[in-house]
Amino acid sequence: MRSEKHENLRKGVYLLPNLITAAGIFAGFYVIIATTDGHYERAAWFILLAAIFDGLDGKVARLTGTSSKFGVELDSLADVISFGVAPGVLLYDWALRPFGNLGWLAAFLYVICGALRLARFNVQVSTVESRRFVGMPIPAAACIVATCVLLFYELGGTGTIKMVSMVLLVFLLAFLLVSNIEYLSLKDPDLFKRQPFVMLVVAIMLLIVIVAKPQIMLFLIGMAYMASGPIVYYIGWRKKRHENKEVPVEAEELSE
Repeated sequence: MRSEKHENLRKGVYLLPNLITAAGIFAGFYVIIATTDGHYERAAWFILLAAIFDGLDGKVARLTGTSSKFGVELDSLADVISFGVAPGVLLYDWALRPFGNLGWLAAFLYVICGALRLARFNVQVSTVESRRFVGMPIPAAACIVATCVLLFYELGGTGTIKMVSMVLLVFLLAFLLVSNIEYLSLKDPDLFKRQPFVMLVVAIMLLIVIVAKPQIMLFLIGMAYMASGPIVYYIGWRKKRHENKEVPVEAEELSE
């Protein structure tokens, strides 16, 4: 088995999808460079750029039939860098530094929860429904961090608001990353099937609004996605609880 793996690598790797993944790693690394130089807004945009590359590499690999184990492993490592370490560094340097040791520990909490989320995903990838993610996907968490930075510069928030809100956000994202709350996967095949004409009109209108006010709209989309998991989870929990209450009543009527 081991020699077989070596043989596969000797034959080479698929260039296009792995180059896109490498571009995502580059974007993630540049986030760290821009952050250390104090260009926080630029760093946030590069997190969003890394997310675009992350979405493209898998799509390209599937469309061209060039999926490989090597590509999957490289993509997972890219996610740790671009959506784990890079946003963690941005969070610390931009908002959490005034808290001292507690600040970088909070940023590390985000990073380690993101790494745990990826490790769990890699283990469960063949057993979990592809339409759902268990726990918030780490690219989405990183994009939420990025949109918060962009919104701050767009609205001109104060330093106190920035520090307090980011501390709360870090702990919330860390929890959602490792939770069992399910989130909709954008890889759902149904999203790419034929849709009603009105859906195209809605998508175009949404795109126009995003282009007009990208910082605000991307933030709102990120918040809506973050809230969607707990809301759906709560609705499912209420429904299940209601069903469990009805079962004993029916059983009692039958016994009579």
